Amino acid sequence: MSVKYYEIALLGKKLFSLTYSYEDSLNFGSIVNVPLQKRKVKGVVLREVEKPDFSVVDIENVESLYYQEWQLELASFISTYYRCQIGEALQLMVPYSHDYPKADKTAHTASDIVLSPSQETAFKDLLSRDSSLLFAPTGSGKTEIYIKLFDKVLNEGGSALFLMPEISLTPQMQKRLEAYFGEKVAIWHSKLTKSKRQSVLESIRNGTVSIVAGPRSSLFLPMQNLKLIVVDEEHDDSYKAHNRPRYHARDLALWIGKQSKVRIVLGSATPSATSFAKFPIVRITEPYIKTKKRYIFEGGSCSLTSNMLEEIERHHSNGGQVIIFLPTRANFKYLYCDNCSYSVMCPFCSVGMSLHRFRKVVQCHYCGYAEKIPSSCPKCGSIIRSDRIGTAEVVEQLREHFSDMNIEQFDKDTITTASKLQKALNKFAKKETDILVGTQMLAKGHDYSDVTLAIILGLDYILALPDFRARERAQSLFVQIAGRAGRAREATVIVQTNQPYFFKEYIGKYEKFLQEELVYREGLYPPSMYLCRLLFASKNEAKAKAEVDRIKSKIEKFGLVEIVGAGKAPIEKIAGKFRFNILLRSSKRADLMRVVKAVDDGSFEVDMDPVDFA
Repeated sequence: MSVKYYEIALLGKKLFSLTYSYEDSLNFGSIVNVPLQKRKVKGVVLREVEKPDFSVVDIENVESLYYQEWQLELASFISTYYRCQIGEALQLMVPYSHDYPKADKTAHTASDIVLSPSQETAFKDLLSRDSSLLFAPTGSGKTEIYIKLFDKVLNEGGSALFLMPEISLTPQMQKRLEAYFGEKVAIWHSKLTKSKRQSVLESIRNGTVSIVAGPRSSLFLPMQNLKLIVVDEEHDDSYKAHNRPRYHARDLALWIGKQSKVRIVLGSATPSATSFAKFPIVRITEPYIKTKKRYIFEGGSCSLTSNMLEEIERHHSNGGQVIIFLPTRANFKYLYCDNCSYSVMCPFCSVGMSLHRFRKVVQCHYCGYAEKIPSSCPKCGSIIRSDRIGTAEVVEQLREHFSDMNIEQFDKDTITTASKLQKALNKFAKKETDILVGTQMLAKGHDYSDVTLAIILGLDYILALPDFRARERAQSLFVQIAGRAGRAREATVIVQTNQPYFFKEYIGKYEKFLQEELVYREGLYPPSMYLCRLLFASKNEAKAKAEVDRIKSKIEKFGLVEIVGAGKAPIEKIAGKFRFNILLRSSKRADLMRVVKAVDDGSFEVDMDPVDFA
């Protein structure tokens, strides 16, 4: 048999595809092992090519794993739009396998879930469209509608993906899905053990699992006969990858839906302004159980007040539970000196370090560097103070004040494993925890009927962020946290803010907020404009700045896109590298892509449709 030549994408490598030879025909998408210098690496067969005019080496062997056509097409789109090598994009995908023949599917028994009239109307409206946005308040029963959609897909012999922020993958959600679908449903997340991960993959590959619930990485699983993707909490920033390739899972789900004729349902009580503007809306306006909710607004920055403590006592006495939100974990966000204004900064990043009193360290939340808590100002020797209270400090204060209550911290410092998450939520569900103190994790879809008091601190900090979405982020957090209270009983929401009118104006009127937000953004920000951020980083500050100036000059010659700004990043240094940004804007996505492609020489990373500008 004559030798054939193939273009091979190198999995996970920032390298162009290379040409290798093989004495047999290969299917496109096959995973192969190839030599690269003195190493053996995995590659993917992209296409057959003509014999090159240079010498090539042989493919060593072919594995039983392979990528299907839809995965190759998706990887090609990711590499083009998000600017990476196709081997990096393919590394995101989980391959199919020839080793797992399809199992005989057991007949699906239709679920007995009964929808309310408003839910039934929404369900039918979702089925009438290829893609749509389910805009429904917290407690309105979106999950029941999703379950009904999954039920229909299984009855028709298809499979479904249920995307959600990772922290929403609670034991509570898992039990609800398993109650209806049994072994046909699997949970996928980053904390699965290796053996559990392999077991789930085997069930997906042979088709015994037809519904997978998981975070953004679930989008790349080797599903059989995929017919539906639900993206719950579609507004959540966790769908956007913060490392190369910087894809957005919601947007990729929509791309898959269009290319592969898969129905897409986006869902949220606080949808993003972009989705609100772009997609047909299926609206539910009232929660499933209507309860009375009282709002109290207090001035201040981020601290517990005597009125809050009195309300906690009152609600606890009446058998209610309490959640307290604030945007900062640890004890305090920053340490500073009153005398000389010195701040305890990370030596490798241009950010203040957070105080972790229990561990007796200050730590950088960007690079992870930690050091012993200074007893006095390292610069002048004066007393050092703290700023911006964190979750751990609030827990300490509450425990001092309420010695008879069980108070738990709920953030990334304490919830480090899936078992810890399950334990914390089980305790709260059983009312073994009276007060739960946490960060944004509290806003992720938890449903507990006995929460009668929600306290929201630090919203002004969110509102003051240097981000065009600051108003949207603050308003969304307000609605989501408030929505955790009053699911089945009368509730109170205390909001600490110096801008109460901004929040009062839109209580129960999030649609009005989005409409006004779109007017504010018109001609400046998405969805009417497209943004792209170019990220430069180097241990040599002068070199990084020179690269920025060079690329900026190239972009200016095109005249197709606007340079909004070019210079130091808001956080100027992380992990010892100086950071610079160029922010580009255009009303035409194609122009933005054309310019970025033309100037992309590998000296920077590309962040299309950025959600983080730090």
